[in-house]
Amino acid sequence: MLSSAVDHSAATVAEELSDRLRLLHRLKSSRRLSQLLAAPLSDEDQVVQPMDDASPTKWHLAHTTWFYETFLLKPHLPGYREYSPDFAYCFNSYYESHGKRQARNRRGLLTRPSVDEVRGYRAHVDEALERMFVSGFINDGLDGLAAIVELGINHEQQHQELLLTDTLSLFDAQPLHPAYRTPAPCRDQTRHDGDAAFIEFPGGIFPVGFSGTGFCYDNEEPRHDALLQPFRLAHRCVTNAEWLAFMDDGGYRDPLLWLADGWSAINANGWDAPGYWHQRDGVWHQMTLEGLVPVNLAAPVAHVNYYEANAFANWAGKRLPTEFEWEIASTGIAAAGNDLGTGLMRPQPAADGADGELTQMFGDVWEWTSSAYLPYPGYRAAPGALGEYNGKFMVSQNVLRGGSCVTPPGHIRRTYRNFFYPHQRWQFSGVRLAEDAA
Repeated sequence: MLSSAVDHSAATVAEELSDRLRLLHRLKSSRRLSQLLAAPLSDEDQVVQPMDDASPTKWHLAHTTWFYETFLLKPHLPGYREYSPDFAYCFNSYYESHGKRQARNRRGLLTRPSVDEVRGYRAHVDEALERMFVSGFINDGLDGLAAIVELGINHEQQHQELLLTDTLSLFDAQPLHPAYRTPAPCRDQTRHDGDAAFIEFPGGIFPVGFSGTGFCYDNEEPRHDALLQPFRLAHRCVTNAEWLAFMDDGGYRDPLLWLADGWSAINANGWDAPGYWHQRDGVWHQMTLEGLVPVNLAAPVAHVNYYEANAFANWAGKRLPTEFEWEIASTGIAAAGNDLGTGLMRPQPAADGADGELTQMFGDVWEWTSSAYLPYPGYRAAPGALGEYNGKFMVSQNVLRGGSCVTPPGHIRRTYRNFFYPHQRWQFSGVRLAEDAA
């Protein structure tokens, strides 16, 4: 009996150690990826803020580091030495309970601390994180602290996507339209002639929201039932070719297609095409992370906001799916696609490769839904400062599903709820159409 108990105990310790090592490996890999994504940028590139929605690369690198220092190291690692008390003001994002901070629209004014100091900050915190695993972390509340590490990894993955979308915004604002990376060989641009097929799904009462093991954000819970009427979903996303047809047919000039706020927004901003589209000698080009290139007609349209997505759906005689229609339709489809894992070689939306099968559900572009970003029945924000992560933003925004070409691999789930204001379009946001089946 004693031998059996010892063997069981040894196996448990080995399993827990393995879990710790896997978590440490994921943490270090995530931290390295941020540095890798910043590597093509000069120090000058990393300081500039092109618009209020976008943040400088330096800020992303420092903020994700501040997150670990604030929520893990300072309260839980004995003897931890804070890198600089001034950094909390500079690199806090929206955590009101952690004090005053630099306004979001003024992050580009932070020439100090320098990019070099931020690199030193990251190295300082990374060393302390590893020390926490090797020493006190194992014996000090693994379950609770592991959850903070897991949240930190996913938080940094969100900022890795933002780092790239914000870099695209920065380079589009420059007259030389520089490339973030050297263009890879062109992908096929011919698959845009056929109409999208609409796949039918039955109505009924379906469980929605996160279930099972592993990580999720609190806004994906609690799991609950949703009533759906029969519906059809387009097998692929709307393409650039289809969006050009909408433009050529006067889509941006017809007020009957637009919500009132959307009509006001396009007139106030002079929008007559998706974000980052530019006409050169009568030909539409699109700013990408590979520079300014002719629009790929076969690829999903990207950088359109909710107002534009809704207007296009009206023009097409369709509608946008609800977030639960999207979630139920994606059942059984692997949460993988053209994301940052495949897109490091070519970080752009790509043409679909299937005829009549549900495709592009994950990766390529975030897909607008008609659903308002609201709490699920029974939702309660987490206590303390981490409760500010999602809950307080549940107003005046819409849900997007599916991830994009710059979403880090392994970050997306079927139940993942992204959310943006209806006027925002600097993200890789696109459109999949739906219609009633009854």
